[in-house]
Amino acid sequence: MSALLSFVASPPGFAPHTEFVLDPVDGADGLFRLDAVTDEALRLFVVDPQTVVADYAPTLTDQQAADLGLDGPDDALVLVVASRTPDGVHVNLLAPIVANPETGAAAQVILEGQDYPLRAALG
Repeated sequence: MSALLSFVASPPGFAPHTEFVLDPVDGADGLFRLDAVTDEALRLFVVDPQTVVADYAPTLTDQQAADLGLDGPDDALVLVVASRTPDGVHVNLLAPIVANPETGAAAQVILEGQDYPLRAALG
């Protein structure tokens, strides 16, 4: 599955880029590359949270869903940004990337009033 995601605003640290290609990483279930279309040096690794966090169930605001043209939460593709540090691999559960799989509209949203960590260690 390869998809073009068009962010409604540049992901933090990636301005002015808004167009990214989402590609699965071979041999790593639930792990994806998110590559900037116009700069091959810009890449994020994102994870399907259901493959690494059993009880992750973020709630989008009505405005966040509307901005992406989503009819409901079940329509959203939710991914979390992964980062590798000397302490291991962490995922950002507080600010997932949410996309409309039908249109490719995407945003990195902040989950207001939800008790998820900015850096959750994996493993």
